[in-house]
Amino acid sequence: MSENNTHESAVTAETAETDYDAIVVGAGFSGLYLLHRLRDEFGLSVKVIEKADDVGGTWYWNRYPGARCDSESHVYCYSFNDEILEEWDWSERYPEQPEVLEYLRFVADHLDLRRDIDFEREVTSAVFDEAGGRWEITTDDGSQETARYFVSAVGCLSKPFIPDFGGVDSFEGDWYHTGKWPHEPVSFSGKRVAIIGTGATGIQVIPEVAPEAGELTVFQRTPNYAVPARNRPLDDKDREEIKRNYDEILEKAHNSGFGHPFEAAHETAEGLSNEEVEELLQPRWEEGGFRYMLTFGDLITNPETNEYVSDFIRDRIRETVNDPELGEKLVPTDHYYATKRPPLHTNYYETFNRDNVDLVDVRETPIERITPEGVRTTDADYEFDTIIYATGFDAMTGTLLQMDIRGRDGLTLEEKWSDGPKTYLGLSVHSFPNMFTITGPQSPSVLSNMPVSIEHHVEWVSETIKSLVDRDVPLIEPTKTAEDAWTEHNRQVGESTLYTEADSWYMGDNVPGKPRVFTPYVGGVDVYHDTILEAAEKDYEGFELTESTQDLGRQGEQPRLSVMEGD
Repeated sequence: MSENNTHESAVTAETAETDYDAIVVGAGFSGLYLLHRLRDEFGLSVKVIEKADDVGGTWYWNRYPGARCDSESHVYCYSFNDEILEEWDWSERYPEQPEVLEYLRFVADHLDLRRDIDFEREVTSAVFDEAGGRWEITTDDGSQETARYFVSAVGCLSKPFIPDFGGVDSFEGDWYHTGKWPHEPVSFSGKRVAIIGTGATGIQVIPEVAPEAGELTVFQRTPNYAVPARNRPLDDKDREEIKRNYDEILEKAHNSGFGHPFEAAHETAEGLSNEEVEELLQPRWEEGGFRYMLTFGDLITNPETNEYVSDFIRDRIRETVNDPELGEKLVPTDHYYATKRPPLHTNYYETFNRDNVDLVDVRETPIERITPEGVRTTDADYEFDTIIYATGFDAMTGTLLQMDIRGRDGLTLEEKWSDGPKTYLGLSVHSFPNMFTITGPQSPSVLSNMPVSIEHHVEWVSETIKSLVDRDVPLIEPTKTAEDAWTEHNRQVGESTLYTEADSWYMGDNVPGKPRVFTPYVGGVDVYHDTILEAAEKDYEGFELTESTQDLGRQGEQPRLSVMEGD
């Protein structure tokens, strides 16, 4: 233990001294709150390792033009600190990247967190030392540190992905990935620009680049449903109203299905006429944002409801795009609305009415390769000065797997997850003692307002560690039975929805060779939170708490939680 630690854990014959109680990887929303909880509230010694040179996580790296939060600002924030809630004022309904980053910097300074964060260090391996009952963390500078607990707070969308087009490095112009954007301004003035990808990121960046570029060519594989954000500045009256009702707003968010302070307005569209459905959808469309998605409660389980909601968006696209042929290319027909990440937009479809914007449908004419001059499809060669890859991420598991994490008996996480992620509660993994993942696979994560899910996870993990320290219990690990049950439950819940019918990064479909598994937990933020609290209240049901690594995997299996039995 470090000298400044206020708790002394029991050290058995198998456990050894450590540099820290806990090492946390990542200094975004998750890592900052976890550092505060473990260090300031529980008096434990903590080191956060962050590869960037500042806090922010995804909001540090994703600096592309138009990068904006798609949760409303007043709930896309921490709820644990009244001073922060009172002092910070958001400027818009949906804040831009610089404002979210500034907010996280403000929090880091307000809580004096930077002194325990090592910036510009990247974890290259994390190995569980069975003899010492501790984690050995190695970074790219060659140094190694040890901790009793190892917590990944790396985020769900943090490993940029570029399809293997071939020739990417041969391009003689400038190229960028939206997930790793330069800190200095990028000029597109008068340039011939290509944007590859029309997912949530592409839908944000395309309207920003088009007015500046000389020519913009968008390469689209799959058209997407995008709903107007209806962003607007917040005034003093808005902020006063929010702060007066903040307790109620945040309570609703934390006890809702998606982590937002509003729920579905109606149960179903089934059995209603087209006119009746439109009368219900139109007000939500005018409100904008995710409120439209939550018009009907059975959107993701009922094909009839979803088709009504999808058709409404399709008609709005056709009304907006002046060229009927181009408009049809932008109309999605191969998946249900919201079964891929449901983007919000500001003038996305309107951008295709500009004379300097063209669309290439790469389903009709696939990209063959990137050339020194630009992009070659099966139909033509296109010349560009700049290429922007809005091609997304190796989501949910990519960053975890690239850290070379090794548990008991030398088992790597990559080997463990060769057929898809297996976790218990999306928090921990059998054969990897004292390791926790914040908003990891098989938790609500990307299907929720992320700060809400992050707070639930951080509070659970920190309280678990505190409990183990107080009780002198050196080791915790989920049983294989509990892990198998949760993995199967996650599969069943996913397959009861329309999500699994779409080819999406939720399923791993965007990365060739990745197991096709529905990764998030879709049972609801509220149900999930109750479930993890129940496990803790039942003395960590589904986990083994032991003094020796030799005992792990040998204790009697414990019963499953009620949520997995369908109660």
